[in-house]
Amino acid sequence: MKNFLKKMVGAPDERDTFYPSELGDPVAMQTDWAPATKKTGADFKSHKLVESNSERLEFRACTRLKLFGLFPLGVGVVALIVFFCLALFGMSLVNWYALWLLGLGLPFTALGARVLYTITAPIVFDRQCGFFWKGRKHPDLAFDKDALKHFAELEKIHALQLISKHYQIQESIYLCYELNLVLEDSKRINVLNHGNQDKLREDADTLAAFLDKPVWDAIWRKLIVQPDKCSLDTK
Repeated sequence: MKNFLKKMVGAPDERDTFYPSELGDPVAMQTDWAPATKKTGADFKSHKLVESNSERLEFRACTRLKLFGLFPLGVGVVALIVFFCLALFGMSLVNWYALWLLGLGLPFTALGARVLYTITAPIVFDRQCGFFWKGRKHPDLAFDKDALKHFAELEKIHALQLISKHYQIQESIYLCYELNLVLEDSKRINVLNHGNQDKLREDADTLAAFLDKPVWDAIWRKLIVQPDKCSLDTK
């Protein structure tokens, strides 16, 4: 069954052994190596890394990801346009056809706009203010920065972690890779998850140079740990 799943998702049959102790870093031994997010991901490249300026890098949603919001938004907008065009030409707005257009247009437009707004929120690394965050709201505008779920001071980032995982949607199993931040206290913050390991590794290297932090790459490596240390399940 495991071999079947590997073939289905394109995973290699053999994996190198990985010992967190080989990193020579006590923080690595206290870090969790299991997937940080189990129900989120994509089997394609969902984000691209963009240099806004010399002091700021951002992950931005790719076109394919944006389609998840653009499609329902487009359906809703077209339905509303047809509805209002019929209204301008004097068609009764109480008949079933007009009501169907309105009932389709309003929820699809609202859903598409909400999804698009959510998935296009930037993922920011800013050396000028010294913060990492996800979202449109700058951390300085938050009442309590420490209460933010996806926020960290850049100086407290210890390393970048790359790991692989499978996630399932209904009957389909997908291969995905995670980029996580490891903080000085070994806690992790998930940055993003997508299905292009080469691009994720390239982006991680770029980000590591920008932050002057190491990359801990455990993608498709079988983890071996000492007792009472960390855990990993990339089966």
